[in-house]
Amino acid sequence: MATPASAADWARKLRREPPDFGISWVLMGGSSVVKSSGKDFPRALRVPCSVGNATERLEMWMIDRLGVCSWSLQPAGVDELVERLGACGERRVQLALCPLLEHADAWASLRAHTEAGRVVVCSGMMETIGEDYTSLERIKVTGGVRPDEHWGANLDRATRCADLAHELGLSLVTLHAGFIPEDDPQLHDRMAGRLCRIAEVFNAKDITVGLETGQERAETLLELLSTISTRARVGVNFDPANMILYGMGDPIEAMRALREHIVQVHMKDAIASDTPGTWGTEVPAGEGQVDWDAFFEIVQGLPQGVDVVIEREAGERRVEDIRTAANLAREQIERVQS
Repeated sequence: MATPASAADWARKLRREPPDFGISWVLMGGSSVVKSSGKDFPRALRVPCSVGNATERLEMWMIDRLGVCSWSLQPAGVDELVERLGACGERRVQLALCPLLEHADAWASLRAHTEAGRVVVCSGMMETIGEDYTSLERIKVTGGVRPDEHWGANLDRATRCADLAHELGLSLVTLHAGFIPEDDPQLHDRMAGRLCRIAEVFNAKDITVGLETGQERAETLLELLSTISTRARVGVNFDPANMILYGMGDPIEAMRALREHIVQVHMKDAIASDTPGTWGTEVPAGEGQVDWDAFFEIVQGLPQGVDVVIEREAGERRVEDIRTAANLAREQIERVQS
């Protein structure tokens, strides 16, 4: 079998001859080829890859690190999830964990699907209790760990989600912290303490917590991370569209500022509102104001390998929009590696 000369050639070959993901992949040290059962195939275009105690930057990027948010597909259970992932042409997923806790029967066959290779769970997501997205003002007071009335229940939910994520073998779970106040030190410290407590629950299971961007400026999030990182392992799930939707600054500038803390990225697009204090509009990837060239150049240069997870929370053509986003992602991967 002839070996393509470049990573860009690998990307084109992947489109023509998708690999059999049911086999076990073994990364050959120092090589840009993945071998399994005597068959050469690229697992990646470019990824910073940890080997033992040393971090080695390989000139590749994991093509199988592209995934989809399960909640974007609105599945009632695991069978619908697998079917809709297949319609998107994908199999990797960031999995909303709370439906598994609340509707266990509908998700009982998840392990069978993962063992058969029909779905790969790359990370989890915990939704906090009581979130109300009807307006920016409502989510400001109801989102994340901010509401006092839900704190006990949210801590209990975090414990249950951590147990489930550990059972699934996950190393990352993301959530919205809630609006971090810049002018209320007492509330700021209370929220920081709660986030530390939740992170400690997950860290005890060897799971990193990723705080999703959007509800605060990058500078505010950096200050929060400096406060809690001495006690808990916490990173950033970077969503460029959320920065636009919430009116929290330029997403590319924010991404550069947060780059060392990024543990996962969401691929989502949006158009800013013309009216301060109101929502922007989510649109299919490529139709909004996110600079995808700059976005993927930053991801390509991150000092740590991260998953690119497509999220689509609006519209009636989600499968088609996710396929469009996946095609855009692969074009960008090929571009940054060429």
